[in-house]
Amino acid sequence: MSTLSQITGTSIVQAFHELRANKLRTFLSLLGITIGIFCIISVLTVLDSLKNYIQKDMATLGSNVLYIGRWPWMDDGGEYKWWEYWRRRGMTPAEVKAIESQVPDAATATLCLSTHRLTVKYQDMELSSIAGYAVLSFFDKVQNIDVQTGRYLSTSELDGGAYSVVLGYSVYRNLFPGNVDPLGKHITFLGRKFNVVGVMKKSGQNMAGFDYDNSVIFPYYAASSMVDVRSLNYDPMLAVKAAEGKDIDEVKYEVEGVLRRLRKVKPGQPSDFAINQLSQVSERLNIIFSTIDVIAWFIGGLSLLVGAFGIANIMFVTVKERTKIIGLKKAIGARRRSILLEFLLEAVVLSLIGGLVGIVIVVMISALLTYIFEFEVILSLSNFFIGIFVSIFVGVLAGIIPAISASKLDPVVAIRTN
Repeated sequence: MSTLSQITGTSIVQAFHELRANKLRTFLSLLGITIGIFCIISVLTVLDSLKNYIQKDMATLGSNVLYIGRWPWMDDGGEYKWWEYWRRRGMTPAEVKAIESQVPDAATATLCLSTHRLTVKYQDMELSSIAGYAVLSFFDKVQNIDVQTGRYLSTSELDGGAYSVVLGYSVYRNLFPGNVDPLGKHITFLGRKFNVVGVMKKSGQNMAGFDYDNSVIFPYYAASSMVDVRSLNYDPMLAVKAAEGKDIDEVKYEVEGVLRRLRKVKPGQPSDFAINQLSQVSERLNIIFSTIDVIAWFIGGLSLLVGAFGIANIMFVTVKERTKIIGLKKAIGARRRSILLEFLLEAVVLSLIGGLVGIVIVVMISALLTYIFEFEVILSLSNFFIGIFVSIFVGVLAGIIPAISASKLDPVVAIRTN
């Protein structure tokens, strides 16, 4: 054990001596290892962070919600027939009432008409391209609407089509600069004045496509009194939440049956609506993530291969430079395996240094991204262990042939070498 410790210590010392003695050569040789480990660990870290973000988003929105409208979120593996989807009839409050009365496994059903072209005004302030969500009752039960100031729309306001509105965080900050209290103030859009009753917390855009920060929420019946909600320019979306403990696929089957009967779709004909789930998005993203993962390993593998050749070159040069020392060691009793282990460990240490530099760069960039973009980057120990293991493997691969050649040197010939 003491001999192994001595060999390990000597190898580490020799590796750092190589770094000091031939800085440029060693730097260029280790650059491939650093880039390879950086590519692999950075992509794994980004994918873990994105998966964590998606899981949190799905937990917030709920995986037990169906989103029904004209447009399918994903194609069925063939051509995306947008010209057919565009001509479909939009959802109406009649479908909401039918589901509430005929689907016992549905906890909540609601309707949301979205537009992203609103111009919102308050006194001299004007904001354009604001998202407007005209909703029915229980929309806040399907989408988690967190109110920071004031309150959400009441049932009487929603059912009666009152001109009341809840502002998104960014809309509030831009429309009422200087921390002005917006409650009770009147803003204008769609040619009407709306009374501000609340402001939502900052949340960002979610997987279902709702961007509440840059939006206003107001009653559906208020919108229907001002615009033609049946026009092809609008696509009201029906949202159905399954009851606690109920299978979402069973609810989907029941909802599809109710809507087909209500919309008089004949047996054998395709439905004139699309039922979407967040799981569809996550499954498609997992496929994309897997592809990116393979590409990262491929690019990283090429860099590691270049780095391995560089380390092998360093070790061959090192063996040649220390030929006499190897001869002297063998002459005084050093065994072949001790010589082999010494050079092999030196190659592993050099490779490990390059890998650790790559990991440190990943950590620094992750901290920078978290600070600048407020995006939570997941730094996983398992990914770091993968980087370290790959570095060690490359070191062994690069150093094994030079180490074997050093261990096979004849001591007499080695000592006489100039």
